[in-house]
Amino acid sequence: DDQGTLARAKDDPVGFVADLPDRVILDEVQKVPHLFSSLKLTVDENRQPGRFILTGSSNLLLAPKLSDSLAGRMEILNLHPLAQCEIEVTRPDFLDQLVAGGFRPWEGRRLGTELSKRIANGGYPPAFHLREGNRRVDWYRSYAESLIKRDIKDISRIHALDAIPKLLRAAAGQTARLFNVSALSAPLELSRPTIKEYAHLLELIFLIDFVPAWSNSHLKRLIKSPKMHMKDTGLALALLEGDAETLHQDRDLLGQMAETFVYQELRRQASWRSDRLSFSHFRDQDGDEVDLVIEKGAFGVMGVEIKASSTIGSSDFRGLRKLRDATGKKFIAGAVLYDGNQTGRFGEGMFAVPISMLWASNLRTTKPAA
Repeated sequence: DDQGTLARAKDDPVGFVADLPDRVILDEVQKVPHLFSSLKLTVDENRQPGRFILTGSSNLLLAPKLSDSLAGRMEILNLHPLAQCEIEVTRPDFLDQLVAGGFRPWEGRRLGTELSKRIANGGYPPAFHLREGNRRVDWYRSYAESLIKRDIKDISRIHALDAIPKLLRAAAGQTARLFNVSALSAPLELSRPTIKEYAHLLELIFLIDFVPAWSNSHLKRLIKSPKMHMKDTGLALALLEGDAETLHQDRDLLGQMAETFVYQELRRQASWRSDRLSFSHFRDQDGDEVDLVIEKGAFGVMGVEIKASSTIGSSDFRGLRKLRDATGKKFIAGAVLYDGNQTGRFGEGMFAVPISMLWASNLRTTKPAA
């Protein structure tokens, strides 16, 4: 962000890199994509790991101006907003139990209005520490606006940015739904290719996620469209000018936000596991669906359905049972996360699990001093 440093890096990237100290952090490095060729040369001369930490608020590997990807020379770490277990300073084991194929009896608690509050708070540290209300909403909206005006200019040639904030707000209202280009393009009066291009830019600056559709050779009538999720529910609700109270009253919106909330929580927890878990969604033309299909390589399939209600029944497992039948021996377990207080078994490999288990643990650590 320092203009003098930025100018030196642009004007003389070779000399700039040569003059750097032995260990250095280069922040907002996406502003100087041509720097990567010089970084590649110096890394090849000295392979000592940890010399450079490159940070940025956009996915620079997908930027069109990138001169070199540093493939084989760089480890990539995506930093998410805070997970609920990080906020609570706990060590949850929901994913451990899911991967192991079952859930032990556990009595949690119904969240009720607390679920709406957690969704509205989001996971960005600066916003989390603000009081609920206009200050937090203003912070989220200013954050999104600054990313759009600053970072999109760094990674694209788009100059008319007025439509992108409108698209982001529309995306907030469509979170946890199939990516429907027509539904987004009509009110914004933009072409379908433009909507796709702008949505890709919002993905590059980490404001939205796309969850691909799960595919299987045994099921022929699957919907192939990806699902779109906002990167953070606090940001999504702020863009819709809502708060925890209004969210709690709007059950349809609560269902959408709860799905995005759980998806992002599991993505954050999965990011620090040693095993690699991939996420997709499943929906067929009969209307059966599984909100999250989680795969452990090519050898294990799990399903997670998300409900904001406090009661569930056998019908809530219909999509999970279809997923189990399609995957056979690869199927490990299915779980319906709901706002209840007890785990329970609903047939072979099927479990009802309280949402509160996502950040609850017996291994509670001491919170650090403020």
